[in-house]
Amino acid sequence: MINTTINQFLTKQLPNLKIAVVGDVMVDRYVFGDVSRISPEAPVPVNRVSKMKEVLGGAGNVASNLSNLDCKVYLGALAGNDDHGRLLQHLLDADKIDTTGLITSDDRSTITKMRILGDRQQMMRLDFETITDLTSGEEAQLASWLENLCKSGIDGIVVSDYGKGVCTPTLLKKIFSLAKEYGVQTIVDPKGSDWSKYNGATCITPNVKELGECVGRKLENDDATIVEAAKSVLGNVDLDYIVATRSAKGITVIAKDGRTWHNPATQQEVFDVSGAGDTVVSMMMTCLASGLSMRLALHIANGAAGIVVSKVGTYPIHRSELLDLWHSFKHSIQSKPLYTKEEMKELVTQWQSKGETVVFTNGCFDILHRGHITYLQEAAQLGDHLIIGLNSDASVKRLKGETRPIVSEEDRAALLSALQCIDGVVLFEEDTPAELLAYLRPNTLVKGGDYKIEDIIGRESVDNVEVLSFKEGYSTSDIVGKIATMAKEGKL
Repeated sequence: MINTTINQFLTKQLPNLKIAVVGDVMVDRYVFGDVSRISPEAPVPVNRVSKMKEVLGGAGNVASNLSNLDCKVYLGALAGNDDHGRLLQHLLDADKIDTTGLITSDDRSTITKMRILGDRQQMMRLDFETITDLTSGEEAQLASWLENLCKSGIDGIVVSDYGKGVCTPTLLKKIFSLAKEYGVQTIVDPKGSDWSKYNGATCITPNVKELGECVGRKLENDDATIVEAAKSVLGNVDLDYIVATRSAKGITVIAKDGRTWHNPATQQEVFDVSGAGDTVVSMMMTCLASGLSMRLALHIANGAAGIVVSKVGTYPIHRSELLDLWHSFKHSIQSKPLYTKEEMKELVTQWQSKGETVVFTNGCFDILHRGHITYLQEAAQLGDHLIIGLNSDASVKRLKGETRPIVSEEDRAALLSALQCIDGVVLFEEDTPAELLAYLRPNTLVKGGDYKIEDIIGRESVDNVEVLSFKEGYSTSDIVGKIATMAKEGKL
């Protein structure tokens, strides 16, 4: 199921999303060079410039990420009628970003950040900016622009706050009011220690330093500290999730109801973390707007961030790169018809370490029929991975009689493993799966039939138990009986 979900997200949903980005836009200029000597004029390195490039920064980088994911992107921001403003417009046009919400003015300058790099390492940053809040007229213009987008139908709103004057409390209040009215997901890249101005947002994506500023103290970058700080914030502001980006420690998501997910960083040689947070914001926005689970959104966003930090400078993620990453991941998975208990335990632990839910069900599955398929598909919908505990031949014989099973354990396992909704099959020799469940410790146990929860064997080894009804009119015993009758009557 998870394979199909990710593939559908990357191939079908991303190109059809419409996302608005509101915030502080800027130009990022990179000066690349080589450093081999110290200046005779002063004790500073001499950087022999080899090339320069300009890319979108701030809210522009978020918009660029979304555009390169093939979403339809609308940008609401401020810029100046100056040379950098014209460069900004050129960069936005190149990424096919709708700029009907970009307000330009002779009274403003376009924010530009120049980074000097020597031998791929950043040596210095020069900021060209004059910070002034947007006027009441500009605020009304942006609010009207966004309301028209909401009326026409958009899937998400990103607020990219760099503290440069666009994200005023009154505009933010209007943004989240519109989002609530039209049922639009919102995500915020925050600035400052007062997060009450973001009340009503779906998600907020601080790094460790920003989360520490909000709670008023420096935070150690460990799981317990981050979770505790996030929960204290969620107790005081109206947000559904905090998505904490933690550099080499990966990403942690804390929900208002207390649920927590950790996803460790992908192992990459890190050249530059510039803009990596924007990539996380963009991926989380598209995943949630597409209806993906928070666990899956976290996994995809972390993989995208791993790509971006291996690049030099601000770099937007491309949908083609995500597709390549997904295909390489699929090919690296060595699926097999039957796992040992030890192999399955390793898989379950691996999945759960990523915050993914493992669903378990068991049975003989002798002569696989439509009732089985329907039941297994419904079970798979309850989590991220479905695994099957399969009764061995000896176990089936004890439960069903000397004439059973009709199909051997190897063949039953092969048939089940061929189903797209199943991630693995493991045999058990006992009459019940209690011992196997105690060893594997999946998240959810699913049973089919008319069971009472308190009567289900193995329930103490899982977090959750679900009972599904079997599809009427389908039974292995009935099929076996029909075959026997036809054989007796000479109809076979």
